Amino acid sequence: MSPDVPAPGGPQQPDPEQWEQVLRAMLGPAADDAIAQMRAMGVDPSAMAAASGLPADPVALQQAMAQVQHMLATSGDEPVNWQMAHDLARQQAAQGGDPSLSPGRAREVVDALSVAELWLDAATDLPPSSGPARAWSRAEWVEATLPTWRTLTEPVAVSLSAALADALRPALGEEPDTALGLPGGFPGGLPFGDPAQLLRGLGSAVFGLQVGQAAGTLAREVFGTADIGLPLLDRPAPALVPTNVDAFADGLDTPLEEVRLYLALREAAANRLFAHVPWLRAHLLDAVAAYARGIEIDVDQLEEAVRSIDPTDQSALQEALSGGVFSPRTTPAQEAALARLETALALVEGWVDEVATAAAAPHLPHAVALREMVRRRRAAGGPAEQTFASLVGLELRPRRLRDAAAVWAHLAATRGVDGRDAVWAHPDLVPTSEDLDDPAGYDARRRAEVEGSADLDRALAEILDADGGTGPAGEDGPGGDGPDGDATDGGGRTGPVAG
Repeated sequence: MSPDVPAPGGPQQPDPEQWEQVLRAMLGPAADDAIAQMRAMGVDPSAMAAASGLPADPVALQQAMAQVQHMLATSGDEPVNWQMAHDLARQQAAQGGDPSLSPGRAREVVDALSVAELWLDAATDLPPSSGPARAWSRAEWVEATLPTWRTLTEPVAVSLSAALADALRPALGEEPDTALGLPGGFPGGLPFGDPAQLLRGLGSAVFGLQVGQAAGTLAREVFGTADIGLPLLDRPAPALVPTNVDAFADGLDTPLEEVRLYLALREAAANRLFAHVPWLRAHLLDAVAAYARGIEIDVDQLEEAVRSIDPTDQSALQEALSGGVFSPRTTPAQEAALARLETALALVEGWVDEVATAAAAPHLPHAVALREMVRRRRAAGGPAEQTFASLVGLELRPRRLRDAAAVWAHLAATRGVDGRDAVWAHPDLVPTSEDLDDPAGYDARRRAEVEGSADLDRALAEILDADGGTGPAGEDGPGGDGPDGDATDGGGRTGPVAG
């Protein structure tokens, strides 16, 4: 048997000509010089597989490289590859089936949301949102909410990309392929050009994969647009995903219609809140942005992650980058931002929990049991929430939902429904984490704040009086000389000037 012919069942021997074609595809115009240099050093181009740990089959390598090149090409300059995120989210949402809704099923959802609005009128003074009620498939949920995922994740991705570039700039130097931990470097340079651009492209792709994975998985879990505490629509409008509602009701000792009505109450209540508390959406998104501004990169962990990358294994590539590059260190400022976000999420869901259950109690026999089921479901979280937590450190679970519901129940008991809802009029009035610890002390703390503010005003007035109330030179201020040589007091009254 000729030595050039592999024995049956033996290892595949690479074809030198095929390997040279792969190198030319990888290295472009520099390929001929690189191949000549390797041969001058006694290196067979076809032996690169064994030397570098790459697959012996050049076709398999070429396919892997083509995947990476496509991934980088579609990323562009965006911090997140949104085309990849969109496509993967749609794929994930379709797992297990996502049939289009029949007119009858859509009507059931719209009718349930209409009934919910009527019942809520007795439980809150906030009016319904102006958006029309809708029934969505999982794919429609993805299409409607993905713009908000962009708003949520892009600030983190931008900051992370900048931190990544800053962390790598000193290490790249003049020989970036060697600095990145590639064994022996690439003859003729990196096959993808600028190494910083390579990593930005990889980061964009990995971020896109993770966002798409999380959004698509959420599409199979959520009931509507606001049941994770964040407003997922720019213009609030109640909607339910009946496929997920049915899946939740399956196995419960509660009629499907009752489950649908209870979830419709929660959805409609959340949309009333976001529609008529204009500062709330920005407050939640600002907490995410504040977290993003403080991102730092662990350079040692980054270098270890980059060295572990196998460019022919896409899953390993994603895992390496996700576990290393996208594991920023949490700073005190970020911890504070996350604490604000956690409190805000708890307050939103606590209010929705309290109002929806109060509206359901006269009509739904299993309202209390359904409330507990939803609470436990939110406390446990799901795969999508875990993905977002590992992606950007965001915890979408309201850990203190029960405490927040207790605060709103206390305010309703002491102030009435209108007084409870009036607290949303300004961020300074909204309960704090201290109020979650002690709901009964809310009013006392607010009175103390008012009295403290009044004391400060009196102290400032005394300081101004002690200075004679003189304004800038040549001008009359409170307590200064009036037009007739009289002194004016703080109320604008005049009197003789003391001698």
